[in-house]
This record gives sequence, structure tokens and C-alpha cells, in this order.
Amino acid sequence: MCVSKDAKVAVVMGSDSDLSVMKSCIRILRDFEIDCEVMVCSAHRTPEKAADFAKNAHIDGVDVIIAAAGKAAHLAGVLAAHTPVPVIGVPIKSSTMDGLDSLLSTVQMPSGIPVATVAIDGAENAALLAVQMLSIAYHDLRHKMLAYKRSLAEKVEKKNEDLQKKLAEI
Repeated sequence: MCVSKDAKVAVVMGSDSDLSVMKSCIRILRDFEIDCEVMVCSAHRTPEKAADFAKNAHIDGVDVIIAAAGKAAHLAGVLAAHTPVPVIGVPIKSSTMDGLDSLLSTVQMPSGIPVATVAIDGAENAALLAVQMLSIAYHDLRHKMLAYKRSLAEKVEKKNEDLQKKLAEI
């Protein structure tokens, strides 16, 4: 059985402005005690760096890549084209089309180059999807994910209890 201390996720952003969205992703990965490499790398402005990173990701111990980009949002696809490592795309909301352009650029990949894609600005779900992917090999993460989901259910039940108390006062 593997332990998650060996698990590694790379969070790659097309721009440093994407950090405001990706903070929650990084926080969740850290909460699950997953080693997290974070960097800025552009599919268009530093294409050689992006290709080199992706080609060597598996050699460098990266298990999953989370790629966030807005507008043309080609980063996830470029990385996926150069790596055997699973890539999760996070389309970032841009001013141009409210993120729809980013979503379509990320999700519409050609056959043979898959990119798992979450919602526009869906950084938290990207981290949680990475945890679920990693839990296949790192079994302690499965237990942590089950505990996380129980905590979500407990929060909903607490909100329902509070709601029922308010309704009783009406």
C-alpha cells in the first residue's frame, strides 16, 4: 500500500493572475497532505518550457497535473499532448466571454489527448478529482476522501437542523 506523502500534483497556471482562483485548489491539496508543485507556464508565451515540463513530469514524480488557463486556454491540452500523466483542466473565467471560451478550449480535445475538465473556476473540484485519482494508488487518500465527504454531509445536516428551528419559529 502506498502512502500519500509520496503523491505529487503539479498545479500549472497560464498566468500569475490565475492564483486568485487556484488558491482553493492548492489549499485542498495541502489539507490532504499531497506534495504540490505550483508554477506559471504559458502554452503560448513559453511553449518549450510547457512541453519540457510535460515530457518530464512522470520522470519527476508528478502523478497528476492540474492546468488552469483563461481565454484561449490551451495550456491543459498542450500539457496533455506531451505527457502520460492525467491532466485536469480548470477553465478560468475571463472578461471576454465569461469563461465560456476557456471552458470550450479546455474540454474540446481531439481523440487521443484527454483532459478531464471541471467547471469554470472549478479549482476545488480539480483538487478533489486529483485526490480521487491518486486514491487508486495511495490508499490512505481514499480514507481521507471518505472522511471529507462525511464532513460535507454533516454540514448539510446541520444546516437542515438550523432551518427546521427557524421554520418552527414562523
